Amino acid sequence: MSVIGELDSVESATGFPNQSIDQSERTLTLEEMEKLKNDMVLVSDFKQLKLETEAQKNWDLFYKRNTTNFFKDRHWTTREFVELKNCRESEGQKLVLLEAGCGVGNCIFPLLEEDLDIFIYACDFSPRAVEFVKQNPLYCTERCLAFQCDLTKDDLHATVQADTVDVATLIFVLSTIHPDKMQQALGNIFKILKPGGIVLFRDYGLYDHAMLRFKSGHKLGENFYVRQDGTRSFFFSREYLASLFQQAGFDALVNEYVLRETVNKKEGLCVPRVFLQSKFRKPS
Repeated sequence: MSVIGELDSVESATGFPNQSIDQSERTLTLEEMEKLKNDMVLVSDFKQLKLETEAQKNWDLFYKRNTTNFFKDRHWTTREFVELKNCRESEGQKLVLLEAGCGVGNCIFPLLEEDLDIFIYACDFSPRAVEFVKQNPLYCTERCLAFQCDLTKDDLHATVQADTVDVATLIFVLSTIHPDKMQQALGNIFKILKPGGIVLFRDYGLYDHAMLRFKSGHKLGENFYVRQDGTRSFFFSREYLASLFQQAGFDALVNEYVLRETVNKKEGLCVPRVFLQSKFRKPS
């Protein structure tokens, strides 16, 4: 199985059985420590610049190849993040949500079906992904507005009024952005959140099995790698993520590793998965 297939088929599973919460990093085996220690060669500066320049094209090609068939619908979000149901001051109050990095709508459409009192702003880096969202039979402009946006340079405020969003989700999105530009993306989201608004975050954690699967020649920097198709992935430590959000002005509410084991039946392996699941609040 390719690295990207192994990463995302697990990410999009319908449930998370046998998972545990931890404040500490996963303990590496001696073999894993040796592998990471020896993986010192970085992709050339020329190729790294090319990957950054062509980042949008690479994601557009990803959605051209896979259309709407790659990720499964994320029916688990309301279970993992109770704020999607409870973040209201009164019954019947409309919840305003931003899904930053909506892909083809695997998160937003289950939410629209479950909750009639919700309005969703949905943006993605890939114009092709946004078009797939708009073509979905469940897409309705009275309840959802999908638009293309590069979170690192396009102003969300041009589409979403400042201080109006109750909850923003960043689910397996920040890891795709170059570490040097993550701060801009968080600052962009900060502006449109209401005071007291929440960011719900889930992404790849440090020493996840997918990180250890990358072969030599795929490393871009510390905890940052490129897949075969040109898309990139960063693996977060709790400390690194907390620092990013703190610098953007957020307060940390929850910031924990989620550890689970996944059986790869094709290869007959039981592999350790590490995610970071967190909640951050814009100060009131």
